[in-house]
Amino acid sequence: MSLPDGTPFSWTRRGRCTRLGHDVPHMGGVVPARVVSEMRYDPKDIVPFLFAETDPGFHERCRPGDVIVTGRNFGMGPKMQGYIAMQALGLGLVCESMPFLAYREAVGLGLPVLTDCPGISDACATGDEVEVDFLAGRFVNHTRGTERAVPAVPAGLREIIALGGTGNWLRRWWQRQGAAERA
Repeated sequence: MSLPDGTPFSWTRRGRCTRLGHDVPHMGGVVPARVVSEMRYDPKDIVPFLFAETDPGFHERCRPGDVIVTGRNFGMGPKMQGYIAMQALGLGLVCESMPFLAYREAVGLGLPVLTDCPGISDACATGDEVEVDFLAGRFVNHTRGTERAVPAVPAGLREIIALGGTGNWLRRWWQRQGAAERA
């Protein structure tokens, strides 16, 4: 599959790891509260603020394929701005846990995300070269020479993520409905 802009979608992310701790809130941890309160939704207006309070300069150092690895309770608070920025930058996200509403926001925006990965933050350090296969459920730390199984993206969410989020999924569904009615 490819994203609506024609960019090929890949279930694998390989790049540098950025490891964050436990209890990172969305507002104040992922993006500053003012980015949320100003209701910014354009990636170019959000990316410069991604992890600004947690890891200053992150947006300048990251590259497509890099993976954010977090501890428990990542992204508390059902906001979407940080996930918009992560998806726009081509990042992946692997968490020990995250609230359901945060997970729903990330999936709804087409961000490759895995949660319920206990102890995953012990499997890497910031700067390690990691590879995550979100479809097969595989986490490889090339720096340490280790590999571990993680829960794969659930089958029911794969098409949504691969199409870049629920908006694109709904557009595709609507187009198919129109084609079926015309047939």
